Amino acid sequence: MREDLLHYVWKNQKFLKIDLQTSSKEVVEVIDPGQHNKSSGPDFFNARVRIEGQEWAGNLEVHLKSSDWYAHGHEKDSNYDNVILHVVWEDDVAIFRKDGTVIPTLSLKNYVSATLLTSYIGLVHNKKRKFINCERDASMVDDMIWHHWQERLFVERLEQKSVLVESLLLKTKNDWEMVLFKIFMKSFGLNKNGEAFLAMAEHLDGKVIRKVSKNVLQMESLFFGLAGFLGEENILDDYYLQLGREFEFLQNKFQLKEYLGEKPIFFGLRPPNFPTIRLSQLASIYGKSPNLFGRLMDTKKSDDFFELFDVGATSYWDTHYTFGKTSKKRKKTLTKDFIHLILINAVIPLRFSYDRYLGRNQVDQLMDLMNQLQAERNNIIKGFGTIGVSSTSAFESQSKIQLYNGYCTKNRCLECHIGANLLGRKS
Repeated sequence: MREDLLHYVWKNQKFLKIDLQTSSKEVVEVIDPGQHNKSSGPDFFNARVRIEGQEWAGNLEVHLKSSDWYAHGHEKDSNYDNVILHVVWEDDVAIFRKDGTVIPTLSLKNYVSATLLTSYIGLVHNKKRKFINCERDASMVDDMIWHHWQERLFVERLEQKSVLVESLLLKTKNDWEMVLFKIFMKSFGLNKNGEAFLAMAEHLDGKVIRKVSKNVLQMESLFFGLAGFLGEENILDDYYLQLGREFEFLQNKFQLKEYLGEKPIFFGLRPPNFPTIRLSQLASIYGKSPNLFGRLMDTKKSDDFFELFDVGATSYWDTHYTFGKTSKKRKKTLTKDFIHLILINAVIPLRFSYDRYLGRNQVDQLMDLMNQLQAERNNIIKGFGTIGVSSTSAFESQSKIQLYNGYCTKNRCLECHIGANLLGRKS
């Protein structure tokens, strides 16, 4: 027996209720199991039970053993003073309130069917699994259950991503334009250079970005200068020399301090993801859309986003991936797949946070937008596809990524609507 299963049993009342008695042989009738509390304090709020004909309303605590009450220090915590019933698997010691009265204890050990225990073991301890615990049965769960659960998972994922947004908002003193800039820098750096790009962005003052963002050359020179790319004496390209002069001018104008943080890398990257290309593309976005934050917060259709991000690196990069070394001519525009990543990892989380900041709920609008984007292609989504649970949009793929990372890999099957539904069928 595990405590998460005991919580599931009580929450869903998956036990026999005939001759239900406390350890003191008092007759128990459950009127309302209460609301499951996943934060600190008693496990279930506002429960109602009838003990020996007397109705009680209050909170319940659930433990594997009644002695866990003392092991967890609940006797010292006033939050547990109004616990009306202690629900346990095994009652091994009496529990008392501060006033000396005994807290009634209900041991469920003899009321839970062996079928449920066997089903639980088969679900959570599936040693034959290749992907996730419920891989044999997940596709049989009703589509409506999947849909509602994915909506919850999508919001949960947005809440996790909003942690960075809120941290940056605090650092910038509620400067949303700078938050956008920093989030974009991190996103354009991808996995390899995301932290380095973010560190560069945090080195810059908001007034500097506002002054130079409309000038693509100045933005590029600022990026490349901080990245340490402009110090080569053997590169004599006119563009390179112009960038160097521009960066020196900006350093003097804004009294920029020397950047000593993490520098971007090239190693292990495909040429289209080289920091030179990504930084130039970001500079071009700002050059195209001066009121970038406002437009991103108001845009509702994916096609409008694609038009907004229909930019490329500046012309020098048509024949270069790095400074001073020519390559086959190719326009370095933002691909559709990369724009998807920017929308999913930067724009949507930012809008979610901005809506909460303004006190409005527009999650449905964000879901609609995500349903307009194609599903991501990765091993997690492929794994769900192999068990008959496909993803037709970014909304569904993001939800399943959250499901896999937050529940499947952590054996949180009973907190998952799919796992709980499957267990309920078999018990």
